[in-house]
Amino acid sequence: MPESPLPNRPPEFRVTALHSRHLALGAVMASFSGWNMPLWYMAGAVKEHLAVIRDAGLFDTGHMDIILLSGEKVREFLNFACTRDISALPPRRAAYGAFLDQRGHCLDDAVIYPLNGGRYALVVNAGMGPAIRHHLALLPEAAGIDIREPAGRLAKLDLQGPASAAILGEILDQAEQVLPELSFFSFKGDFDLAAGGVRLKDGTPILLSRTGYTGELGFEIFLQPEQAGRVWDHLLQAGKPKGLLPCGLAARDSLRTGAVLPLCRQDIGDWPFINHPWESALPLTKDEPLSFTKDFVGRNALDRAAAPHTLPFAGFDQRRVDPHTAKVVQAGRECGTILTIVTDMAIGRTDGAITGLSSPERPENWTPRGLACGFVKVDRRLEAGTQVTLKDGRREIKAEIVRDIRPNRSARARHKISRTT
Repeated sequence: MPESPLPNRPPEFRVTALHSRHLALGAVMASFSGWNMPLWYMAGAVKEHLAVIRDAGLFDTGHMDIILLSGEKVREFLNFACTRDISALPPRRAAYGAFLDQRGHCLDDAVIYPLNGGRYALVVNAGMGPAIRHHLALLPEAAGIDIREPAGRLAKLDLQGPASAAILGEILDQAEQVLPELSFFSFKGDFDLAAGGVRLKDGTPILLSRTGYTGELGFEIFLQPEQAGRVWDHLLQAGKPKGLLPCGLAARDSLRTGAVLPLCRQDIGDWPFINHPWESALPLTKDEPLSFTKDFVGRNALDRAAAPHTLPFAGFDQRRVDPHTAKVVQAGRECGTILTIVTDMAIGRTDGAITGLSSPERPENWTPRGLACGFVKVDRRLEAGTQVTLKDGRREIKAEIVRDIRPNRSARARHKISRTT
């Protein structure tokens, strides 16, 4: 049965199907996009972060919204509505893109799933389903396109980390056939779960996606809310010998930042959606000067926009500044602000270079001390290797503009599963 919210829960918060599980595990809860979500559990955010790098972590992401689209010309419509060129996106391959307004500003980013029968699904951020549905429906090209939510909200679990495939293999039906076929950003099943043909050993129908928000090898599991608690318990039990920990939003934030993944309305904000590290979401030519290869909503504005630059950075130790008040200074001149700053405890510096727990060249018996890292928004392009100073009212720290942050991430790695008996 679905789990009931506690009577003393503030009425303005929504809860996922796993709310009572979080409380039973001692999670520290907080409001996030109108949902009451776990920040961290008893192990703490640092151990949760490291568990995903070394072993595995399990996240409740049931707050995300889903939109379904269908219609005779749905592919053409979605290809125009979204920044990503999906015209040649094959079945069972997902893609990351963004939805812009006429100013070229991002309304939300999404993962796009092409389904059987010419249908598509969008997984958008928490609370953004109604806004994106409304935006899409108002486009003149939306005539004849059906835009709706699934019949009933789905739950979603994210199993992330190098041991995730082995753990999932313990509870997935026909795992030795299903998992080896899942490459990065591919999926099996359908958002009409019963028709998708992918099930767990106990018969639970799921959609299984080789995606995630950590930069590490992992899977996203969509399922009915009334089955989420049982599957959560089974995964924790199967993963306990392999180092699996339940993980909250704090570890999710530090992991995604170290993997150079944006948080919409923070790293992607109310400014033109260009000059950032996520160029794969835009239909750009490969050669300089860059130009767009297709038309999309907001393109005309981006063609003529003078936009700030969003750039990843890494510090030289754990120290951080207040992102709400800090300024970015380069060559003695204030040039921008901080969008995100966290500490990735799986990285450090050796001879000045960023080294991670997964780096093959890391020194023997090396333990990272962690580095401050994140994204800055500056008024001009700064090349990788440029030194900047981050200053708030209390302190200043040195940082370096980088192309990447946490090296040797496992998201694209080939996965192995344990043979089950």
